[in-house]
Amino acid sequence: MKNNKTLAIIKPVAIKNGYTGAIITKINEAGFRISAMKLTRLTIDKAKEFYAVHKSRPFFEDLVLFISSGPVIVAILEKENAVKDYRELIGATNPAKALANTIRSLYGTSIQANAVHGSDSDENAETETNFFFSDVERF
Repeated sequence: MKNNKTLAIIKPVAIKNGYTGAIITKINEAGFRISAMKLTRLTIDKAKEFYAVHKSRPFFEDLVLFISSGPVIVAILEKENAVKDYRELIGATNPAKALANTIRSLYGTSIQANAVHGSDSDENAETETNFFFSDVERF
């Protein structure tokens, strides 16, 4: 069965730069329903756990330091084809290569400081939403 949920993270740089409201508005206007949302901060250890899939990559340590550098907003988004549609909404990882009007083209500043995270598969969406949210936090 197709998962119609995905995880969104508004990263520290987007919060620091005051883009939270604009990003949430774009998510709503794209037809997503937010079924859970919270402001949190990842410790170094939690960031390493969340990004464990990238542990062998050269950018792993920088990624961990960046995502744990300030508060993040995590949300479960619901919509048919949620993962695919959210990936299209956020654009390419590199904001300079992201299509115009995507979240990353508008609010990202670099490959690492690209404003938002989005699950890249239905399987990862399930894993990532479970990482951040308990059953009682979902609506």
